[in-house]
Amino acid sequence: MSDLASRQRPHPRIGFISLGCPKALVDSERILTQLRVEGYEIVGGYDEADLIVVNTCGFIESAVEESLDAIGEALAENGKVIVTGCLGKREAVIRARHPDVLAITGPQDYAAVMDAVHAQVAPPPRDHRLNLLPASGVKLTPRHYAYLKISEGCNHRCSFCVIPQLRGDLRSRPLAEVMGEASRLVADGVRELLVVSQDTSAYGVDTRYAASVWRDRTWRTRFADLCEALGELDAWIRLHYVYPYPHVDEVIELMAEGKLLPYLDVPLQHASPTILKAMRRPAGGEKVLERLAAWRSICPEITLRSTFIVGFPGETDADFDLLLDFLDAAQLDRVGCFAYSPIDGAPANALADPVPDALAQERLARFMARQSAISAAKLQARVGEEIQVLVDQVMADGSAIARSAGEAPDVDGVVRVEGAEALVAGEFTWVEIIDAQDHDLLAVPLS
Repeated sequence: MSDLASRQRPHPRIGFISLGCPKALVDSERILTQLRVEGYEIVGGYDEADLIVVNTCGFIESAVEESLDAIGEALAENGKVIVTGCLGKREAVIRARHPDVLAITGPQDYAAVMDAVHAQVAPPPRDHRLNLLPASGVKLTPRHYAYLKISEGCNHRCSFCVIPQLRGDLRSRPLAEVMGEASRLVADGVRELLVVSQDTSAYGVDTRYAASVWRDRTWRTRFADLCEALGELDAWIRLHYVYPYPHVDEVIELMAEGKLLPYLDVPLQHASPTILKAMRRPAGGEKVLERLAAWRSICPEITLRSTFIVGFPGETDADFDLLLDFLDAAQLDRVGCFAYSPIDGAPANALADPVPDALAQERLARFMARQSAISAAKLQARVGEEIQVLVDQVMADGSAIARSAGEAPDVDGVVRVEGAEALVAGEFTWVEIIDAQDHDLLAVPLS
């Protein structure tokens, strides 16, 4: 085949379905980047794709079903499917439902995914004039924000969780490597970095805080050092999945100094000592309240977010009442909650006294009603404030969807800006809050 004919040959086309949490989304971005580097074209429909890759989630049973349904749809519509991600660790489950998938790999196994793609659809001849990518690679988020994954796996053995089974023990990336990626993202126009992992505040424990050189300075591979280094970048830095260890206080001080967003996502899960012990979770309600108070004394403007589970096996009315009392005392700004559901392979499945699903759902509704009242009151108190926001989207009706330091994408409320025709998505602006709802703020632009 002549060089001209080779250049005119259509590039092999790959369809991609990404499911699961932000950590899985980062895995998808890395696979997509490698596909693009090798010359594959990424397409959005089943019909035009030569092959479909499905990055699955296997954390809870509803996510497993969603993943299996997505695989089935891809098989029905295209016929050639490669499966990767957390559910890939349970190959028998996938094969039982979908024996015709071409290959199955586990999470973070990028090389195996590419090998499976190569076996089905050979990459095109390399043409270095084509497929130019930004230095930070392919992103599945809007251009102005990105997830920055700093480690894989987890050393905790929570009874309701199978993440260590799926992703292994904690493995921290070297600080210089993380900062190199963060710097490239900011250079490519990212305005907000969302730091994610399974246990962000344990970053570096597995390396014994090994030394790492970035910008001619030696840093420790340690949570506080990483946050200090990130604070030198010209971007919002938002922290997720931070356990309330004592050394987190150092990071709150960086927030008070304006180097990080005053926002902390702390997965507390419950407040009853009995349930926390059954969950194999550290600390208890009283200790957490003391730490929250300490953080607020260091950085009064901090926004605190958490997630909880209700209906855990053995949860009594008294345990649930303790959780509601904790909500009243903690006055958290942003909260998510889930009714417990069994996860294949989780130790909690063997616990006695499962909570009936109807009761768990009733408790979930009561929990969210209590938190909605707290959230509404806290947001109403902000009416009249002037705040900086990052614009996510300008709508056709002239309004805009934006977020302040107090709102992370997808999991929190938003700032709805009226009269926003002059605003630009991906840019910062200042607004005045004019009203509040249970979870959202309403605002107008400042001149």
